[in-house]
Amino acid sequence: MRNLVRYCCSGVFALLLWGFSNAVVLADASVSPKEAASMQSAKNAIIVDVREDSEWQEQHIPGALHIPLSQLDSRMGELNGYKHSAIIMQCRSGKRSAKAQAALKAAGFTDVYNMEGGLLAWQQQGLSIE
Repeated sequence: MRNLVRYCCSGVFALLLWGFSNAVVLADASVSPKEAASMQSAKNAIIVDVREDSEWQEQHIPGALHIPLSQLDSRMGELNGYKHSAIIMQCRSGKRSAKAQAALKAAGFTDVYNMEGGLLAWQQQGLSIE
């Protein structure tokens, strides 16, 4: 009986750990524009702008890499050097970049963030644009 209790308890504990670890992996990480700017300068995080070409040409974040969401699958190899580095996905408002974040996570990228509010929030916080 004692072995059965030990087996059941360890099984429940393992199940709880499995559920918790998967919840952490599946959780969407996001950062504010100010956090993104700080990560870009202090931690060498890369900001990836997934807006279309016309939007990029109007204005963009200095130092950001431009890969439109529509081209992300075919250009994913350009990000392989950042597979285990901080990558911040950014668009106009945060919706397209959330899709891009999910695509990178599915491709095995480990440290991917979505910038809350996108370029609109970046500008509202008075951060620089080109």
